[in-house]
Amino acid sequence: MNRKEKSAAHSHNFVFMVVLIIFTLFCVAAQGQEVPELDAVQEQKLVEGFDKTKKKGKFFKALYEDFLKYGTIYIAGNLNNPYQKQSIDYVVRTNPSGSLYDVPVVEDATEYHEFDYRYGLGIRRIARFDYENKEKAYYDGTEKNVALSSPTAAFDGWEYLFHWEKERERGEVFTNHRYFLRHTGKYHIAKIESRAEGNVGFEYNSAEVRARLPIGKKFSISAGAILRTHQQAFGYNPVEIWLNETNENGQAVNPWYTLGFEYGYDDIYYTQQDALGNNISDWYWTDPDGNIVANTDLEFRETVFADLMNRYNREQWALLDSFAEVAPIVGADYYLYREKFWLHTYINYILPYHKYVHGDEQYSYLHRNGWSEEGHDSMHQMGDGEQWDDYQGGIIMGWNITSKLGIFVEGEYTKFWDMEIFKSTVGLNLEL
Repeated sequence: MNRKEKSAAHSHNFVFMVVLIIFTLFCVAAQGQEVPELDAVQEQKLVEGFDKTKKKGKFFKALYEDFLKYGTIYIAGNLNNPYQKQSIDYVVRTNPSGSLYDVPVVEDATEYHEFDYRYGLGIRRIARFDYENKEKAYYDGTEKNVALSSPTAAFDGWEYLFHWEKERERGEVFTNHRYFLRHTGKYHIAKIESRAEGNVGFEYNSAEVRARLPIGKKFSISAGAILRTHQQAFGYNPVEIWLNETNENGQAVNPWYTLGFEYGYDDIYYTQQDALGNNISDWYWTDPDGNIVANTDLEFRETVFADLMNRYNREQWALLDSFAEVAPIVGADYYLYREKFWLHTYINYILPYHKYVHGDEQYSYLHRNGWSEEGHDSMHQMGDGEQWDDYQGGIIMGWNITSKLGIFVEGEYTKFWDMEIFKSTVGLNLEL
């Protein structure tokens, strides 16, 4: 054994002795301690502490098993080529160093957009029906599931989708979201949902509770109440009312051209004589910065004025609060699945007993037909307005006629207020 090996051996022996001594002292000290006896109060507190720990453990386990298990968290995005016109637009500009009649400058006036993009994140736990295949090997927030529309789910329990995204399309940036939470039991359905589609200006919130009655294993009916919101004041056209207001003599209180004055535009009268000696008179218009935007009243009315009308409407609509209404809702759901044939149909029907609980009711959908050129009809103001029906229905059917031939039909139609949304697919598959 050389010197280095002897030193290593002595080191190992020393460490072993130190560990042995510490262990011995610890055991002796432990044996020398006197463990006090617990009284009844202390013993009860100790038992309660153990019970609380067990309950917390059960709570988190139940939370995972009933709510989080099988959920998926995702973060995703994509980049796409922007929309591009097939042809290029050109305009001519006056040469800065010359006059109107010198050689002009030709410029590319085509509108080019930056690339389109979308990025988002979310968490989802949505059960698929037997006939639904997973669209991709991953989730990115673009999935469409029947469970988000049908009254009942593919299984009893919690389902949810909390999705947020931002996108740019044709140079405009939008923010979208969809928050969906539902609990389905054998005898109940409870659901809340919030949606916003920035690129189409759609915003919608709802909450509903229903009693559910299964009839056999394939059919169920449900009934309850639903609370919904909408932003638009249907039937209310502020600029039409403003322009058509008349005095006792039948004359316009607000002549059409005065709308330009409201936004800082001005008209200047002029006269001129053409080459034939004819006198011509009209009004040319300037914007708030003094730039000429139209050479005649007619040109102003057909160009700038149209934009001012829409601007006025948007500003007046923005002054209104959002609307919220409650109504009874019923639904039915039929689901049959076989290896070679499946059929799923569903319907939601909101009965014509709507009651507004938020927003100025005279601008609500109840009074959508109560507006005219003169304003709000007095009979509508005194009455309860006009009720309406809203509904949604869908069907998914597939039939594998042979091992090589199959047909399918899918469709859904939604009518909410003045909005109609529908989609359908019909097809045949033949494997060669």
